[in-house]
Amino acid sequence: MDLVEVLPQRLHMLRFPIGQAYLWREGEGGSEALTLIDSGHAGAAGEIEGAVRSLGLAPERLERIVLTHCHRDHVGAAEEIAGRWGAEVVAHRLDAPVIRGELPVPEPVLLDWELPLYAHGLTVPQAPPTRVDREVEDGEVLPFGGGAVVVVVVHAPGHTPGSIGVHLPHHGVLFAGDCIAGVGQVMLGVFNVDRAQAQASLRRLAALSPEVACFGHGDPLTEDAAAVLLAATRSEPVLP
Repeated sequence: MDLVEVLPQRLHMLRFPIGQAYLWREGEGGSEALTLIDSGHAGAAGEIEGAVRSLGLAPERLERIVLTHCHRDHVGAAEEIAGRWGAEVVAHRLDAPVIRGELPVPEPVLLDWELPLYAHGLTVPQAPPTRVDREVEDGEVLPFGGGAVVVVVVHAPGHTPGSIGVHLPHHGVLFAGDCIAGVGQVMLGVFNVDRAQAQASLRRLAALSPEVACFGHGDPLTEDAAAVLLAATRSEPVLP
């Protein structure tokens, strides 16, 4: 796992062989409150703890894990991490039953060129059933991030029914999960259950005009993020 600073003293990316998570910190003096956006694959809890400690932070200060959707490379370590440190697990209402293991993972409608990528993605260990302490809906506010409007959940279905973006308007930061990908170029994310919905979600997230955009796969955008996201919407045909 690689630990990459995105915003000094505020945001780090945890990059795994497949997929990535993000660590948001606020406060100072080693007693910062911590939030994870996604959790990496099953078995990654020890690596995540090591990364947190390497920053001089206390894993016990992890207050919440926000899951952008139900796929194994995003939720796999959440149960172990939450069990170790008592963090609250947050997910959208529509993906929560999948994360808990009550429903199967929804099958994507794959394009031909996505087939080998999807097969490779399935090499990630299957996620164990994971508790969800808080089920959220579009427009709900989460208590971190500072500012008058703290963190807003943006329902962005299409990749999965309960995919979400996490928007920190005070900081101009958007976590897009797998709704948008940044591998090679910024584009619509792959492996969607409903491509037309996914395209509409891409347009909705781009309209937030963030200064920093963080993806589940690919490097974050820290310059010209709003313009790059807008260009990505224009490259996508509008499906009915």
